[in-house]
Amino acid sequence: MNYKDVKPLEDFDWSAIDNKTENTNKEAMEQQAAAYEQSFNHVTEQDVIKGTIVSINDREAVINIGFKSDGIIPASELRYNPDFKVGDEVEVFVENQEDANGQLQLSHKKARILKSWERVNEAYDNGEIITGHVKSRTKGGLIVTVFDNIEAFLPGSQIDVKPIRDYDVYVDKSMEFKVVKINHEYKNVVVSHKALIEDEIEAQKAEIISHLEKGQVLEGTVKNIAGYGVFVDLGGVDGMIHITDLSWGRINHPEEVVHLDEKINVVILDFDEEKRRIALGLKQLTPHPWDALDPNLKEGDHVKGKVVVIADYGAFVEIVPGVEGLIHVSEMSWSQHLRSAQDFLKVGDEVEAVILSLDREQRKMSLGIKQLMPDPWLSIAEKYPVGSKHTATVKNFTNFGIFVELEEGVDGLIHISDLSWSKKIKHPADFTKIDEKIDVVVLEVDAENRRLSLGHKQLEENPWDVYETFFTVGSTQQGTVASVNDKGAVVSLQYGVEGFAPMRHLDKEDKSKVKAGDTMEFKVIEFAKESKKIILSHTATWKEIAETETEEGEKKGSRKASKKIATEPLEKTTLGDVFGNLKEELEKKDSAE
Repeated sequence: MNYKDVKPLEDFDWSAIDNKTENTNKEAMEQQAAAYEQSFNHVTEQDVIKGTIVSINDREAVINIGFKSDGIIPASELRYNPDFKVGDEVEVFVENQEDANGQLQLSHKKARILKSWERVNEAYDNGEIITGHVKSRTKGGLIVTVFDNIEAFLPGSQIDVKPIRDYDVYVDKSMEFKVVKINHEYKNVVVSHKALIEDEIEAQKAEIISHLEKGQVLEGTVKNIAGYGVFVDLGGVDGMIHITDLSWGRINHPEEVVHLDEKINVVILDFDEEKRRIALGLKQLTPHPWDALDPNLKEGDHVKGKVVVIADYGAFVEIVPGVEGLIHVSEMSWSQHLRSAQDFLKVGDEVEAVILSLDREQRKMSLGIKQLMPDPWLSIAEKYPVGSKHTATVKNFTNFGIFVELEEGVDGLIHISDLSWSKKIKHPADFTKIDEKIDVVVLEVDAENRRLSLGHKQLEENPWDVYETFFTVGSTQQGTVASVNDKGAVVSLQYGVEGFAPMRHLDKEDKSKVKAGDTMEFKVIEFAKESKKIILSHTATWKEIAETETEEGEKKGSRKASKKIATEPLEKTTLGDVFGNLKEELEKKDSAE
């Protein structure tokens, strides 16, 4: 070293040494800070991490998670486990690294919930069997707590493979479940206990069905009853008895034969291994009633039974359980009047009937009840001779007449033309009413075809027999013109009788026109009793009708005029009055002559 190069102390550059020292200290401090930072855990908000209980009292617990500051959680979040102590590890949820006071915010409760949801999702994805505690009953099922703090719903249909009628017996019990549904939006979880045993049951079903045979008799328990049949538990597999296979007789509901939880013997009718369906029978365990029917029973015998079904065409009567006979509506009454079975019988009626036909092979029986009474048509001619008078009941209307009933089984017809001598009737309903009484006369009896022809107007004498002697052709009668039309005039004569004068027979001697209300003399030029018409002529009273008029023309005019003839009923005139007046008129004529 050349001492000549050494500078005096006062000339030395002390700033260089100061800068170097300062830089060295700064680097050391940064290294120490970095080492200090690395000594803490890296914490991310919204994460679940493990921490250690540093201290705990009644109000709070201090948790060290290896961060630069400890966190505090409420002591209540740890009370579910009274064994927690200082030094124990717990999971916590990082809510915030620093609050307004620089404090680390943690939550053990949220950490548990998040972990529980993770476990629920894993159990659902993996089909894992979990354990839960039945907390309470709710509408339609039970509330179950799983993974300590997740409440799940257990539907009543998922409790067991058989219907459960009392949910309360499961409350406060621990059971195993499978998670069958998760709604993440509403945080809903559905679990099933039934799902745990279904696989086992399916295996049992396959085993049981593999050993089934048609006709095999098994013992089972009535599991459920519906309107159409009964479900029976055969020890792990269900079968159904249709309502028609419960009893040989007719029943309205299966509860008439079996009851819930009742143990019964059943016979295998059919089964489907693929669909796991088993058809069972109960009535097949007893002989068919038709096979046990009295072998001496034959056609013509009388039997008693109860009406079990009724229709318009007839009624089914149960003679013994499982043996029925049909009474057709035509075999309920000797009457030919159309009626339905409901008019004679109703369900539940006890009846006696006669066997009309019996087919044991086809298991069919036809019955009759009208045969219990003598056929009234066998003596119809003696009981209802022609000309005899009776009182009947109106039963039905037709356009051409009225059907009436003289007695049960004996009907007759009154033709519309036989209702009144003088009144024009458009429809029988205008003359009488259903179920009203009406007096009749027997006009004709046809026993072979069971027909009676009756009349009502025949109860009175035909007034036209009297009119025939008074309104003789050529006689002059006083009349009043009731109405006038293009064809002629309707003329009111004595005793309420009306005649018709054709237009060419209305010429007046003074050449004036005939009008309604005119009273004048008319000469009878035609009288027809059968068609109840009287043809009149005013012209003939003052002028001799030319003989050159052809008979054909006269008849033509008469036919046209007959269409307008109106014969009103003699409502206010009795036959006695008619005969009395006619007698006086005839006496006056005799005196005048």
